[in-house]
Amino acid sequence: MEPSPLTHQPRPEVFQPKIVRLYEALFKDDEDAPVEKPEGFWKEFFLLRPDRASLKRMLDETPVGDLLHLSTQTRQLFIKAVQALRRPYGVGDLHALDTLSTFMTCVLAKRYTNPSSDIIEVLAGLDQIDTVFGDFVAALEGLIRNGRGPGVECCPHGVGHAQDKRQPADGQEPQQQQQQLQPKGKSNCTYTADLQQRAVELALAVSSGAYQTSLLTYFIQRDLFPAIISCIQSQSSLETSGDETRITRPFMLLGLLANYNKFEFQNPYQMRLNDFVNERVIKDIVKGVGKTCQKLRDQYIDVQEDLPEGWTLANTLNKIGLGAIAPGGKPPPKPVYDADTAKRMFAELPGEEAAVLLATYDFSHANKLFSLELVTGAPRSEKGEDSPFAKFISLTSYLLQHAHLSQRTTLYCHLNLMVFRLLIEDPVLCKRMCSDESKVLVRLCRQRSPYLPLVRSERVIATAVMDTMIDAINHNLRRRLDVGLYTLCVGILLRVISYMSRSRTRLQYHWADLFRSLLSLIRFLTTYASDLKGLSHINTLLDHVVNLLALGLSAGETFLPTPAAYDDLFYKVVETGEVLVKFRDTYGLANRASNSIDTLVSVSVHYKEMLGTDGSKAVKGKRTGGQLTSLQVAEVIKQGYETLSIQAKEGLDSWEKYREADERTLLKKMGRQAVGDVGALISR
Repeated sequence: MEPSPLTHQPRPEVFQPKIVRLYEALFKDDEDAPVEKPEGFWKEFFLLRPDRASLKRMLDETPVGDLLHLSTQTRQLFIKAVQALRRPYGVGDLHALDTLSTFMTCVLAKRYTNPSSDIIEVLAGLDQIDTVFGDFVAALEGLIRNGRGPGVECCPHGVGHAQDKRQPADGQEPQQQQQQLQPKGKSNCTYTADLQQRAVELALAVSSGAYQTSLLTYFIQRDLFPAIISCIQSQSSLETSGDETRITRPFMLLGLLANYNKFEFQNPYQMRLNDFVNERVIKDIVKGVGKTCQKLRDQYIDVQEDLPEGWTLANTLNKIGLGAIAPGGKPPPKPVYDADTAKRMFAELPGEEAAVLLATYDFSHANKLFSLELVTGAPRSEKGEDSPFAKFISLTSYLLQHAHLSQRTTLYCHLNLMVFRLLIEDPVLCKRMCSDESKVLVRLCRQRSPYLPLVRSERVIATAVMDTMIDAINHNLRRRLDVGLYTLCVGILLRVISYMSRSRTRLQYHWADLFRSLLSLIRFLTTYASDLKGLSHINTLLDHVVNLLALGLSAGETFLPTPAAYDDLFYKVVETGEVLVKFRDTYGLANRASNSIDTLVSVSVHYKEMLGTDGSKAVKGKRTGGQLTSLQVAEVIKQGYETLSIQAKEGLDSWEKYREADERTLLKKMGRQAVGDVGALISR
């Protein structure tokens, strides 16, 4: 091998960065090598740019037993990295953050016999863990809050040189030290923003990796909420903050911390959510959530384009082979996947960024101001960008059409549906969602039939929510029915229509599709009763479906926009009469006072008697034999109002208010899923 003319050392076959050689020297299990590395080693270690891929590979290839054997080296690395965060030199704090993110992600991902004690052994040892990890959390809080600590400040104009308040080292000119502290090619404000983002990434790595250990109690004992809010505030003020992750990553961190053992003790982050009133930060968070929802929804559209293409000059020219002269040129065609490939790709969605939905739920549950901003904030902009809530509804519709493909997708569906329930149970927000002032343009999923009517114009929010619920009812019918999901969907419809009935709000809507879907659900429940009767909480779902239809029959004139829509509901109930009787008898609904099945059956019986068992009917006092047309039946229905007496139970428009404790099991599963997604997101 030819030696180097400069060092006269043999040249390696493959170039290896100096930092990788330092990794190897650090983790080398050599009895002759000194265990304690000198200060010069660590100064060089953190001034060199980390090779995160090489460090990850080394740690991943190290078995748990060997890692515990190397605990002296791993402790040195962790302690020296914390010192670099607290007393930065040059870019040492930035490199220490990157190194720790990779180190903690790999160490916490391993399977230990005793996770808490073994991880403590690797990081600091039982005697030193309180001091070392306490210093680590304190340093992390300072970086999340301010970026580089109080010793360095941005200049008044936000760019240029930093003002250093620390004393120069012995024998060193202040200007010389200043040049060493300021990273080249970056203003200090930009560098501070980068530090904040890397610190949040590290906090996410620790929070997701140590979620099932006692280490996270250090994050609970030291309140990071003000630091995280300060980070969101400073990130949103930067011109580079078009990247929504600058807002949503700190928001994800809040979600993980607020959910940590929140049913076991009084989580301080939950209390912070209740009291938070910074409107500016809330607006920024809502915008970030909206952009993330749009990004997640577009992942579904990339697999299958589902919007019917309208006529344009460019489309017409493309079809006849003249796309080159079309305005804007010929757009690149999207790939078309076969059914099996598309199904497999859909099953992997949504992306890991969906973990932000957990924090969205927590804020919606705890904070009225956040809920108000989510529903009313940031209307459609002049650039044509949809409102955040429209994006949230749109994503939910795509999730619900594919809810059956994976347990993970199902959990996120439940989470978003609980957000809808919380919003609709607030009378102020429900009023807003049912008013013309709330009109938004919402793209709903059309990737599976049957399809609801396509609405291309702006519409009242409540109608988009109802369409989303109907789609969920139509597309998730399985013998192993997700009773919780269906109860949420029908319950949301019941709450919306109850409000409309009490307030006499009449909305233009395809009501026939709503009632058709509810009656189809009853047919399904009747057909597969043997598979469904034993499912947990099935009776709640049965009561919701029956009471919603009974509410339509008894109070339809208060919310249905036209008499024709009211007549159509009666027509559908009469048409389903035999199924309703079988449905009642199969589930023993007549023996329970919690539903109004007798109302549905009595309406059907009343009109069956008018129509006659032999197929004859009475229309305007005349008897007519033969088969009945739909128009003739409609005429009989109108006549039947005069003799019909609907004995509906009281309280059809009432419902139980949401109690988080009732969803404890589901929310714990959701918390674990979000933790896994955050871990996967950070380790990418």
